[in-house]
Amino acid sequence: MNGYEINLHHLTKAYGSHLVLQDINLTVQAGESVALVGKSGCGKSTLLRLISGLTSKTQGHIIVGGREVCAVNPEIRFLFQNARLLPWKTVLENVILGSPDRDQDTARRVLQEVGLQGREDAWPGDLSGGQQQRVALARALIGRPRVLLLDEPLSALDALTRLHMQRLIERLWQELGFTLVLVTHDVSEAVYLADRVVLIEDGHIRMNQPIELVRPHGKGPETIQYEKRILNGIMKPQKKIV
Repeated sequence: MNGYEINLHHLTKAYGSHLVLQDINLTVQAGESVALVGKSGCGKSTLLRLISGLTSKTQGHIIVGGREVCAVNPEIRFLFQNARLLPWKTVLENVILGSPDRDQDTARRVLQEVGLQGREDAWPGDLSGGQQQRVALARALIGRPRVLLLDEPLSALDALTRLHMQRLIERLWQELGFTLVLVTHDVSEAVYLADRVVLIEDGHIRMNQPIELVRPHGKGPETIQYEKRILNGIMKPQKKIV
């Protein structure tokens, strides 16, 4: 399976007179991992929702896999900050909800991929926060999406669980080949997971920084330099890249 290329052309989103995103031009290569960073309210999550088809654009074009995004596409999956599991359904039943054909064998295999084999009959309320997000990730992956959009799904987790989830996401991305777009406030997480970090400020792209490191992106001097560069960009917005 290969991921889809994402092309955004002069993309604008407004709510009434309030411009959230203005004239966004961005290409995400097929199979690439891109992190979106920036201060709260800068438009990161809105951009993900536009790509997914959950929110309609005001102007511009959103092309995913060569086709204009006009509605929700099952090949584009969205992982939210909250796992959003149905508490009255078991782990297996929650994962099956993401499957077009409701196949139990596939659901069990995906649960094994995220390290939850043996918990198929558990209830969401009996799981830790990290385990719940693994279930949500399995539900997103069961349809073998071409694009996976992550909107800060690890922000509520403790540091160790977050590290384990980062490694899991990186491994699945490398194995399955989907295109990954991640929103995060954690610059270290962005540098660890991404091939490229895009800084959004006041609805514009202010920085488009490739991360030219050998994977896995360890915590060496080069990694720290990338983190500093991006943090400086967040604190001191640069001129708009055109």
